[in-house]
Amino acid sequence: MTGQNSDLATSQDFHFAVVSDLHIALPPTVYKHANRFHLTEISIPVLESVLEHLSQLDLDFLLLPGDLTQNGEPDNHTWLSERLAQLAIPVYVIPGNHDVPVAIQASDAIGLADFPHYYRKFGYQDPKQLYYTCEVLPGVRLVGLNSNQFDRQGKQVGYLDPAQLEWLEQVLATASEELVLVMVHHNVVEHMPDQARHPLGRRYMLQNAPVLLEILRNAGVQLVFTGHLHVQDIACCQGVYDITTGSLVSYPHPYRILHYCADNRGQKRLRIDSSRVESVPGWPELQQVSREWMGDRSVPFMLQFLTQPPLNLSSSEAATLAPSLRYFWAAIAAGDPVFHFPHFPEPVRQYFESFSDQHDNSRAPALADNCTTLLL
Repeated sequence: MTGQNSDLATSQDFHFAVVSDLHIALPPTVYKHANRFHLTEISIPVLESVLEHLSQLDLDFLLLPGDLTQNGEPDNHTWLSERLAQLAIPVYVIPGNHDVPVAIQASDAIGLADFPHYYRKFGYQDPKQLYYTCEVLPGVRLVGLNSNQFDRQGKQVGYLDPAQLEWLEQVLATASEELVLVMVHHNVVEHMPDQARHPLGRRYMLQNAPVLLEILRNAGVQLVFTGHLHVQDIACCQGVYDITTGSLVSYPHPYRILHYCADNRGQKRLRIDSSRVESVPGWPELQQVSREWMGDRSVPFMLQFLTQPPLNLSSSEAATLAPSLRYFWAAIAAGDPVFHFPHFPEPVRQYFESFSDQHDNSRAPALADNCTTLLL
């Protein structure tokens, strides 16, 4: 662990990639709901485009932080596990809420306990356990967590159960590696203003995120990779970075390529670069079409934003402002947003402009959600 065993042999220079929220859907399984934001019908060609690019790079491993399938369909899990087995580099996965939408296996979806059986080659050496740890490189340990739980009413929630947290503390206390990476589907650090309390944002947060953050800080863990929110964003809380990656099937169809290195003075850096899938067969202008797709479906979503806390606008006030927010979520999803709404009423203007990507206590845009270097 960092700061505990500095004399240990560590992979001081390595590359890896993060591809999140694939929502793989074989053609017969594609669910074409009229209001969906996801373009699941292109999930396979988009993934193939990414894998082709990644195959040209000198990568050491690939991380997939959840929502691997459209909605937990057995055929989609089978297809993906077989496709990942063909890759030349190690791949590590965890379940997202869409991968295990039901606690007990149904005719059209696997159950929570079934997930590890599909991905034994991708981290789950013990198919009876929904979380795992392994050494991915000399001196580099990965911890894959399961943030999908079901409450007493059978509702799915983002939560780490006590047994898993106890296991995690034991793993971190005994880890001899200098660097530990953690992967969990739900967000651990807020990526939007007041996300943990906002009616629309809190369902993307881990309910007991403060508990996990305390465990990670105490163990010196700095890097957490998440998905679920479908946005490009890097957030930090007291030295713990939550690097969330947007969905491969929604605008802007991003993925990340990362380079970790340490110089001879012990300075550790993580260089993060992001790419986008620009086109796939049948979708030559994917970026433009996808952005408009999201904009076309944005009004109901933005009406909720406007009429719920903290703004609590009337329906008529919200209806007047919503058209100006057509591309608001697309900009959030793309990362590095900078907003100006001078024609909005002052409290509303301040609220929406607070979503701009900027340094703390600064008016200067940070623009660090897609490409940046973290000093660790």
